[in-house]
Amino acid sequence: MTHHTYKSIELTGSSPTGIEDAVNSAIAKASRTVHNLRWFQVTEVRGQIDQNKVAHWQVTMKLGFSLDH
Repeated sequence: MTHHTYKSIELTGSSPTGIEDAVNSAIAKASRTVHNLRWFQVTEVRGQIDQNKVAHWQVTMKLGFSLDH
């Protein structure tokens, strides 16, 4: 049986279009420098209001990846 060790980092993605886009953009950016990405967990959702409408979404998440053996 192979044992895995994982590390997690916290990051915040943002998007003017929605929560899912904010998550996907953060994962895409992190994947440029972090490899072996395995999971994410949204820990906070917040946004900016402009003229009584949601103008921008911000999603803070934990992103997990496995360490090299």
